[in-house]
Amino acid sequence: MLILKSFRKAFGDQLILDVPELTFAPGIHWVKGKNGSGKSTLFNCLAGLSPFNGEVVLHDISLSKSPRPYKKRVNYSQSEPSFPEFLSGDDLINYFAQLKDADLVQVERLKNGLGVSAYSSQPCGTYSSGMMKKLSITIAFLGKQEWIILDEPLITLDKEAQDLVAQLIAERHKTGTSFIFATHQDFENTKINANRVYEVSNQTVSLVS
Repeated sequence: MLILKSFRKAFGDQLILDVPELTFAPGIHWVKGKNGSGKSTLFNCLAGLSPFNGEVVLHDISLSKSPRPYKKRVNYSQSEPSFPEFLSGDDLINYFAQLKDADLVQVERLKNGLGVSAYSSQPCGTYSSGMMKKLSITIAFLGKQEWIILDEPLITLDKEAQDLVAQLIAERHKTGTSFIFATHQDFENTKINANRVYEVSNQTVSLVS
């Protein structure tokens, strides 16, 4: 269970999100919302990249009190990822593979499947937005994490890459990984069946179905 309690996020005096209590049970969760609604802010907080008030707890592990054990169990791909321009994709993949205990077979399968191998030796400063997105998704799937959070995982990707990401989600879910992913568009893909659908609006997160 991934649980939010008395969760509040603000930038200065501007309240972005106020979520009294919300529980994500194991499964696949689709979070909808318009651009600027707060989806990415929510995900950055859940990934431990942005401070917040309240509690985020995964199996009794508090993100605020025990960030390292929490982050070992959660991977994240941002909507618009950015990495140091001087590092290559391989530099980043190898670093996170070691951090997340990913083996070489998994690393090569992800790189080849998403087409990252074709450019991963080059510095990130040479990447297009689509290349950067594929790298970020590759990193998000490294290891055997309990939860993977994907913010707008399909934008900037061609149809073939979108189908590959959908296949990765379906395959990993069968092995016990739970997902929270966000889109601002209607999402239709027969490979993925979301257990729950939520909407971010009016500064909170509500269960839709």
